[in-house]
Amino acid sequence: MAGSNVWLKSGKVYNLLGTGVTTTGAGSWLYKDSPHATFQATVVGTGAVTATVTIEVSNDATYAVSTVAGTITLSGTTSSSDGFTTTSAPWKYVRANVTAISGTGATLS
Repeated sequence: MAGSNVWLKSGKVYNLLGTGVTTTGAGSWLYKDSPHATFQATVVGTGAVTATVTIEVSNDATYAVSTVAGTITLSGTTSSSDGFTTTSAPWKYVRANVTAISGTGATLS
């Protein structure tokens, strides 16, 4: 979605991946207007479910920097949710990248 006018605003909640993600891959870059942010991922399914999501950052919305802002690793029975907070990261763009997902009916948001 390069060139879109979607911004992450302070105090707002955005779903970086959309709903019902079942495959690996990166979401679209979104503009982030504040250096402060929190990130959460949730995987649900039947039985054992796992997922790994990296939060990637950029100042040009074209190339992700080599060091990710953070990694969320999920593992549970029927569901798992976790996240992290950035405390002073003034990157202008952010996206989520699902690097792994497994389990019967595993769906990530």
